[in-house]
Amino acid sequence: MASTARRDAPEPPDFGILKRLARDQLIYLLEQLPGRKDLFIEPDLMSPLDRIANVSVLKQHEVDKLYRVENRPAPSTSDQLCFLVRPRVRTMRYIADIVNADKMSGRSRKYKIIFSPQKFYACEMVLEEEGVFGDVTCDEWSFYLLPLDEDIISMELPEFFRDYFLEGDHRWINSVARALQLLNSLYGPFSRVYGIGRCAKMSYELWRDLEEESENDGQGRKPEIGNIFLMDRDMDYVTALCSQVVYEGLVDDTFRIKCGSVDFGPEVTSSDKSIKVLLNAQDKIFSQIRNEHFSSVFGFLSQKSRNLQAQYDRRQGMDIKQMKNFVSQELKGLKQEHRLLSLHIGACESIMKKKTKQDFQEMIKVEHALLEGFDIRESTSFIEEHIDRQVSPIESLRLMCLLSITENGLIPKDYRSLKTQYLQSYGPEHLLTFHNLKRIGLLTEQAAGETLTAVESRVSKLVTDRAAGKITDAFNSLAKKSNFRAISKKLSLIPRVDGEYNLKMPPDMAYVFSGAYTPLSCKIVEQVLERRGWQGLEEVVRLLNGNEFAMADGAPEDGAGGDAQRVVVAVFLGGCTFSEIAALRFLGKERGHVIGTNIGACAVRRSGVQSGAT
Repeated sequence: MASTARRDAPEPPDFGILKRLARDQLIYLLEQLPGRKDLFIEPDLMSPLDRIANVSVLKQHEVDKLYRVENRPAPSTSDQLCFLVRPRVRTMRYIADIVNADKMSGRSRKYKIIFSPQKFYACEMVLEEEGVFGDVTCDEWSFYLLPLDEDIISMELPEFFRDYFLEGDHRWINSVARALQLLNSLYGPFSRVYGIGRCAKMSYELWRDLEEESENDGQGRKPEIGNIFLMDRDMDYVTALCSQVVYEGLVDDTFRIKCGSVDFGPEVTSSDKSIKVLLNAQDKIFSQIRNEHFSSVFGFLSQKSRNLQAQYDRRQGMDIKQMKNFVSQELKGLKQEHRLLSLHIGACESIMKKKTKQDFQEMIKVEHALLEGFDIRESTSFIEEHIDRQVSPIESLRLMCLLSITENGLIPKDYRSLKTQYLQSYGPEHLLTFHNLKRIGLLTEQAAGETLTAVESRVSKLVTDRAAGKITDAFNSLAKKSNFRAISKKLSLIPRVDGEYNLKMPPDMAYVFSGAYTPLSCKIVEQVLERRGWQGLEEVVRLLNGNEFAMADGAPEDGAGGDAQRVVVAVFLGGCTFSEIAALRFLGKERGHVIGTNIGACAVRRSGVQSGAT
């Protein structure tokens, strides 16, 4: 097993409070429309809603029928319609069409729109333009954070990454700030706040403004979280682009974990039915293998199978009284464990079949070579072959992006060649994909001649320091340089070990990538917490384009703050991978901390970075 927890590790906060608060507020909002009503739900809110208030809870509060918000006309016959939606313009037009159709037919109904997590002015403007603003009532369901497990909470905002990092839309920063305010009010006050990235800094500053306005200082309350770390996703694209090899990451890549649960199909269940399984610490099998390197999982499951069989075999020597106790106390638990064991064995077999088809081992070798900076020409040839064989459009893009970021952009000849081959293999419609990936800095072309950094350096000498800072920001947004090689060397992201890396009892966080690479994001968290700030990391910060900050609000010294000072929440603005979550869990166990993960979007898949830019 990857690591055993230190005995003095503190207990994690009870994030279940967040779920109860969200449920109570939703019930209150539904009751504002008394009587029987039909509820229309936006598709990406259905899974979070199911985790907070299932159908039976909704029925108790006079919700008659449930509908998905879709393109086709609404079939509802109710006199009251309630819409639970994201603040999107297209959804406002959908609602306006329903209201206007009712007006045309002379039908009178009541309409209520519940925005989650908040209402935007643009939505009200669309309703007004469509002539229905006066016909609807609007409310906000301040559902900012959903607990997915004991140490994972998520904002479940799938559009966050695209909106902010690609489109430059800052509208979700207010939601992040309010989520931080909610955490601080329930589990704070936080004694230390660290962060890096433009989005992180803006979110932090807005949160502080909200705190000052609310005048809720939280003094006298015992904190449950001592430290919080905010990080933009674009600080570390490399980790998000590497193939995941921990079990939970592979399950997500293969079956897609959605809102903490997964649908296992017939190939896993060995039947003609699919089964929805909640993946969290309550699953005794999953909780023991989720963070393990995949090479260790089959051995564990095999041993667990033998242990279960041995417990079943105990029945043979039992008398009637012992058998009665066995049936009443143990049998149900054993059957449940056996069912989960069968599912995870089936999942492992499906993962193996899929990865074998994709030349997974060869792909891993290429990734490791790119991370270390070796055999670049051979790696480029592998990517070309991967594209020509049409193995997977997403995997091909991922490898191209990884090559680009680790090499600070592709040389023009390779960029044109790979782009042409990709478009010929997968279609010219992907031209927009390449445009977006270039804009976001994931797939770029090295500039011929003088670099932007050199130009920036010359220009900054001719202007004031303040103007130079603005110019630097402008060049940063244009260049999107990764500087990965220099950062990797400074932070020793590529471990140097004598002999074979021990994946069963790993020495460090690099085990989540087979010992070849320590996730940059997690290494930054480790270093900053260790140093209690950015001292000694100035060069790394410069290479990451800055925007770092650290705040200590009367932080107690070691021992004075109790367990709360060892509880850290790492906030990834733009989503994170299960590899990073596993690495942070490892770090927490090693240091006697509890490191919870707050995700500024859905728990993104390895391909989530690309799909956000497609």
